[in-house]
Amino acid sequence: MAYDFYPEALAACRRCPRLADYREEVAHLKRRRQETYWGKPVPGFGDPEARLLILGLAPGAHGSNRTGRMFTGDASGDFLYPALYRAGLASQAKATQQGDGLKLYGVWITAACRCVPPANRPTRAELTACREWLAHDLLGLPYLRVVLALGAIAHDSHLELLKARGHTLAKKDYVFAHGALHRIPGGLPLVDSYHVSFQNTNTGRLTPAMFDTVLLEARRLMSEA
Repeated sequence: MAYDFYPEALAACRRCPRLADYREEVAHLKRRRQETYWGKPVPGFGDPEARLLILGLAPGAHGSNRTGRMFTGDASGDFLYPALYRAGLASQAKATQQGDGLKLYGVWITAACRCVPPANRPTRAELTACREWLAHDLLGLPYLRVVLALGAIAHDSHLELLKARGHTLAKKDYVFAHGALHRIPGGLPLVDSYHVSFQNTNTGRLTPAMFDTVLLEARRLMSEA
């Protein structure tokens, strides 16, 4: 039986009332009125035999919260998926909606927070409450070799999950920095990148060449025994 990456408990999750109310408000008000918005927690997406986990921040209000698939239908996805395609990790460069034919090769994409937060800023308590769902994804991904964190919040969320699982580590020893590779005793290698948000890619803080370099490093680590 295939692992259930979107259990009923996640689909119906309302443990963070602020986020549940906001995701549903956005889905009701809409920006694209001709569409039905997802408006629920967004499940992870990708290859169940993934060796690379890409960990983002949270669904976009009119991207994943609309389409129901990570980094799909907004500017962040318009940057991420062409890069994955160039790296040979995706079947196509476009991600518009569920059922568009996109497949990932050796990659699973998820987020530290599964519901769209106001101003893209989940609280610490909300991230802690959502940690169970990140742990749930990881249980179904036995072949992982490396984690790629998109942004400091994703980076910290991964470290907090390791600590919750009993790893002894000091976060000061694993400071987020674009392009950094962190070797964590007893854990997977952690690679950092600036988030693929429009705020970063539109200003040149993160360029396609910069992200391609990070993906190249992640691909190398995917092959490590």
